[in-house]
Amino acid sequence: MTDVEHRSGADPFAGGAGDGTGEPQPVTDRDERGYADIRSYAALGDGRTVALVARDGRIDWLPLPDLDSVPPFAALLDADEGGYLALEPTVPYRITRRYLPLTAVLETTFHTADGVARITDSLNTGLAGRLPWCELARRIDGVSGTVEFRGTVAPGTLLRTASPWISDTVHGTVLRLDGVTMAVRTLHDDGVDVTPRRIVAHYRATPGSRHLLGLVSTNREPLHLPNPEDLDRGITLTIGNWEQWAESIHYDGPWQQTVVRSAIALKQLIYAPTGAVAAAATTSLPESLTTAKNWDYRFAWIRDAAFSLTALFQLGIREETHGAISWMLRVLRSQGHEISVLQALDGHLPDSEVTEFDVEGWRGHGPVVGGNRASGQLQLGVYGDLFNIVQLYVDNGNVLDDATGRLMTSIADQAADQWRRADAGIWELEDVRHYTTSKLGCWQALTKAVHLGEIGQIPGPIERWQFEADAIAGWIDDNCWSDELDAYEFYPGSGELDASILLHAISGFDRGDRMRRTIDALIRDLGDGPHLYRFTGAADEEASFVACSFWMVAALVHTDQRDRARALMDELVGCLNDVGLVSEMIDPADGSFLGNVPQALSHLAIINAALTIHSDNPSSVGGEAPTRRPDRNR
Repeated sequence: MTDVEHRSGADPFAGGAGDGTGEPQPVTDRDERGYADIRSYAALGDGRTVALVARDGRIDWLPLPDLDSVPPFAALLDADEGGYLALEPTVPYRITRRYLPLTAVLETTFHTADGVARITDSLNTGLAGRLPWCELARRIDGVSGTVEFRGTVAPGTLLRTASPWISDTVHGTVLRLDGVTMAVRTLHDDGVDVTPRRIVAHYRATPGSRHLLGLVSTNREPLHLPNPEDLDRGITLTIGNWEQWAESIHYDGPWQQTVVRSAIALKQLIYAPTGAVAAAATTSLPESLTTAKNWDYRFAWIRDAAFSLTALFQLGIREETHGAISWMLRVLRSQGHEISVLQALDGHLPDSEVTEFDVEGWRGHGPVVGGNRASGQLQLGVYGDLFNIVQLYVDNGNVLDDATGRLMTSIADQAADQWRRADAGIWELEDVRHYTTSKLGCWQALTKAVHLGEIGQIPGPIERWQFEADAIAGWIDDNCWSDELDAYEFYPGSGELDASILLHAISGFDRGDRMRRTIDALIRDLGDGPHLYRFTGAADEEASFVACSFWMVAALVHTDQRDRARALMDELVGCLNDVGLVSEMIDPADGSFLGNVPQALSHLAIINAALTIHSDNPSSVGGEAPTRRPDRNR
């Protein structure tokens, strides 16, 4: 919703941007191989995994049992053998779709020459939260006329590492794939066909009719077979669960619908068994169509988790933020002095080895990988990310336990010791350098450590932390400003720009003339319309980075350019897909999505930008800005 719509008093959840309402549109998103546009996907989540639903109603991505499992349904990356769950009319159609208000339950309305019918898609949850099995439910309601549907459940080959097979049991047919056991449940079907590797169900929707196609699954354990009527009731229960959760969100400012939709997207990426926040729901969707930049983002980065929790905390969401903070600190304590920048969703330290699967990847843009080499990198910025969320947690009325206090003291000492080292930087680059924003991450950590020490939350040498923070600020002033660029540069002597410097208008390091001039340089050299590339040269091999564009919005507010920020925010919100989701990157040339989806960093940047514009005191968004020493250059 735009700011104008909000001020006019319109119902923020009755329709509009991101709600999929409007005239029915033909579905033309798939290429000749069967790959859908990345932009076409909506997400379903149950706290353990995420399904991606294309506009034609086909689910091309569903890892089971967990989000980071090799997916039984992965046509997103392997059109031929990846597997999918399809449900669509047997004749040509047009669609409208939306998320049901305040939920992650998707409603797609199919319009054919003979009638109209509606599908409601849900990854069901139970009375006490997530179910102990996975339960996908697809309800078909007839609206008018007659619409014939075909539903196909076709498991894939686990990215060509296993073969699915079907077996008959005393209670019906089950599908097996490695350790995953699945069963199809149908309600009021017009017949079911079973072949060696797929199950096809037929339905005829007429006015007032109700049908259902469901899938239940477990992994290396017995399979519960609920009645189809229970799956249908589960959709209604899940809608209520999402509505209850979303009503706890405290935000009544501009772009309210977009903020709530982004919060729900982040909630879907929280792995409920541990509280870990996944960076994205997918692996190996390409960041570039010319260079191999394919990564597995189904891990919990300290950076992304801290940013996500900052956004959710400020929306008044308590349980997930407490659980995720506790999980993150518990994992860090178990690692001792060596802090890994990312963790597996179950909390173990991932191997830096990457598995490459023998599949072509989305539209032939491989490789398809599992695992992430960044686990072994030194990234100094994580110190600031971690302290940012801990300070915000404390300043909002919470108290650290003794073990966490000692852990934060140890991390502050590490930041004081290590800030002089070269690292891989926020962008996890292969070239180890003295990146400007890496140093500023240490500055941020130390200034916040001083604050926590002064209010008695952590023990430690406050004077030393302040001394090192001042030393970092002086080093930045002396080494990282480029008169030629009229901006802070990527690293000393680089002559290049880095959009992540915008995070330190947000952090409070600089909100004065130098930052304003840097913003102008970024827009001039890295901008393309409302979009922003990550750093100098990125435009040659990848699309614009969504989070950077929204960081620009917040930075404009922090540098007293609120009108520019509002105008930019309106443009950027218009770039989300029809149900309000966004991936990691957008191609400014045609608005197409690239990179993994939905992307936590993108959605939390949206929330932070809206909160910053709406706040009477923007410095309070993400925590009060640290007090910086007077600077001769400002």
